Amino acid sequence: MAGGWTSHQDTFVRDRLPPASAQPEFLFDLPELAYPEGLNASEVLLEGSVAQGFGARTAFVTDDGPWTYSEVLAVANRMARALVEDLGVVPGGRVLLRGVNSPRLFTLWLAVLRAGAVAVTTMPMLRAAELGVIIDKARIGLAISDDDLLPELQAAQAGRRTLRLVAFDAFERLSEAKSSLFQAVRTHRDDPCLLAFTSGTTGAPKACIHYHRDVLAMSDTFARHVLKPRADDIFVATPPIAFTFGLGGALVFPLRFGAATSFAARGGAAGLLAHIEQHRITVLFTAPTSYRQMLLTPGADIASLRVCVSAGEALDKATSDRWFERTGLRLVDGIGATEMMHIFISASGDTIRPGSVGRVVPGFRARILDAGGDEAPAGQAGRLAVKGPSGCRYLDDERQADYVFKGWNVTGDTFRQDEDGYFWYVGRSDDMIVSSGYNIAAPEVEAALCGHPAVLECAVVAHPDPMRGHIPKAYVVLKSPSDDEAALAGEL
Repeated sequence: MAGGWTSHQDTFVRDRLPPASAQPEFLFDLPELAYPEGLNASEVLLEGSVAQGFGARTAFVTDDGPWTYSEVLAVANRMARALVEDLGVVPGGRVLLRGVNSPRLFTLWLAVLRAGAVAVTTMPMLRAAELGVIIDKARIGLAISDDDLLPELQAAQAGRRTLRLVAFDAFERLSEAKSSLFQAVRTHRDDPCLLAFTSGTTGAPKACIHYHRDVLAMSDTFARHVLKPRADDIFVATPPIAFTFGLGGALVFPLRFGAATSFAARGGAAGLLAHIEQHRITVLFTAPTSYRQMLLTPGADIASLRVCVSAGEALDKATSDRWFERTGLRLVDGIGATEMMHIFISASGDTIRPGSVGRVVPGFRARILDAGGDEAPAGQAGRLAVKGPSGCRYLDDERQADYVFKGWNVTGDTFRQDEDGYFWYVGRSDDMIVSSGYNIAAPEVEAALCGHPAVLECAVVAHPDPMRGHIPKAYVVLKSPSDDEAALAGEL
């Protein structure tokens, strides 16, 4: 690595990076991407904000009262001490985090980075079998979970004696007794700090390795140049931070610019609208499905909104137009990828063309590839390829070669680019089903259905849905006729 040093004592992740020749070309053309070699992203987000005079400013908005930047820093330091002194976490070690978006989850994520470790955030909906795959692939030794999400982790722990589980309530009691002073580990800008798991088209999860500099780069490209956050903004993002879309919109972007983030309560569209009204939210991150649902739920005062970001699935022009009619705001659409960390094509304000995803975000380059791998002419559909300050680094995975082509990240999406540089989504290049912003690998669903004793074989495809974009549709062949097909369909 550049500089020749790393703080990582546990080199498991670094030892399983793809070779340099298999990685994409990285671009650091923008002056704001020239980060120092010694870089810990949490230190920039916390101490950096306090040093700018934001210590007394609200970082987290909660129903129980605000958390200031200084308070978040103090709690993160206590948590980092508990990780190191009581749980034996060392730089480079992986810590699995399982919980819903909350102040304590966000602060723990920051604490993991402060300890020089690698955060592995997971979706709350994952079951034991899926968690087990992640635990094995990332060689997880410690998992911290919301108490009500522990059962699936406990089931996954069976047969994995090296895995230690800690309930969040117990961890909080442990950390509350610690000093609020902790010097963030001096990591290198190219030290891994995040493993973000994403499903591949075969259904086997891939772990995307991201560095400390990547965490800041997504802020200093998309957020800085497209969103243009203000210190008086209040963000809310519905995706869990296990999605890098949610990680940016809910946690990193507001902290990077001295703004505040809030935590949307459950309750669907009505609950989200009420939250926006109550807390006077100015920046909203959610999927097109959520915007469509909110359009069907009138009554809330959401005039505080100034930026509404949509990603995770294709945004249709009709939804964009209807949202504009209701709010006077054009939805900021975007295409991103877990491999790329966050959004790399987007548009905002007067540059938005409804139906188009937008143009390349500053700091990135993109092109359309034809069937032969050459750049396609304007208007011709082909595979989307991109490069920038972040890119695909799979953890010990031969599918690295499927994603990286001649230095470009090839996303698996089919687009066309018009003569003005706007990109227009055509469809997925593989068999991934995108539903309400979630990537669903058809083979995973097929495997689950075929595990039922009544099923002989099945095939799963994407079926158009007016609210979710697409939903999985299964064609099932039974081993023998069923006396009660309705009941069996419910089981499946």
